[in-house]
Amino acid sequence: MESEGPGRRPDRLRRRPPRPPPAEARPAPQRPAEDVTAFDAEGTKRVPMNRIRRRIAERLVAAQQTAALLTTFNEIDMSGVLDLRARHKERFEETHRVSLGLMSFFARACVLALREFPRLNAAIEGDDVVYHEYVHMGIAVSTDRGLIVPVLRHVERMSLAEIEAEIKRVANAARVGALAVEELSGGTFTITNGGIFGSLLSTLIVNPPQSGILGMHTIKKRPVAVDDQVVIRPMMYVALTYDHRLVDGRESVSFLVRVKDLIEDPARMMLEV
Repeated sequence: MESEGPGRRPDRLRRRPPRPPPAEARPAPQRPAEDVTAFDAEGTKRVPMNRIRRRIAERLVAAQQTAALLTTFNEIDMSGVLDLRARHKERFEETHRVSLGLMSFFARACVLALREFPRLNAAIEGDDVVYHEYVHMGIAVSTDRGLIVPVLRHVERMSLAEIEAEIKRVANAARVGALAVEELSGGTFTITNGGIFGSLLSTLIVNPPQSGILGMHTIKKRPVAVDDQVVIRPMMYVALTYDHRLVDGRESVSFLVRVKDLIEDPARMMLEV
């Protein structure tokens, strides 16, 4: 055993653990997170709204209070688009590295219809109507934090592949909270697809200061009359909610009919006729 001569500290002293920091230097103890899933004795619980949900609530109330909203409906035979997708989906994905969805067809159809009915792409500012030569299209995306509407800018310049790629990009960014502020503002028209959740029909609320929003719904096979024959076709109900202060009923109905015609005969979108 080594001696504990001068200059050497006993092992028991060298191994002594460091002294704890003064109380004022210690971090405050972490309080356990509140269990928001627990109900009280009366069977209720109170959970604060997150920031995005509060903002959604404010905008929806503002839209109802400041606009005269009406909704018109129609139904679309999706046979043409579904057949086109079935024939070209694999080749499209190989070429463009993005899947061919339905949203891009509706976005393209809306761009062409908005050219004919520009007030649905306009906004009211005070006593003025502000028209837009471009289409900055909002695409509603459902996330865990609420419904978010990123904006695709200059959709009128995009091909179907470019629209699909942008939709995929902003949807992924929205779900992880990575959207830039400018990607959430400046929209002139919006499309939302409740059909992915099984919605058959719904009314919508415009995203101020926009004047219109198109709602897609689930596709269901239904009997319809074609050339005096009853046939089974994949049908989708569509809805257009619009601000009646700016858009008349004739315009809204005609816009929806134009979208219907383009979707039912997708070649017309390519030819722009």
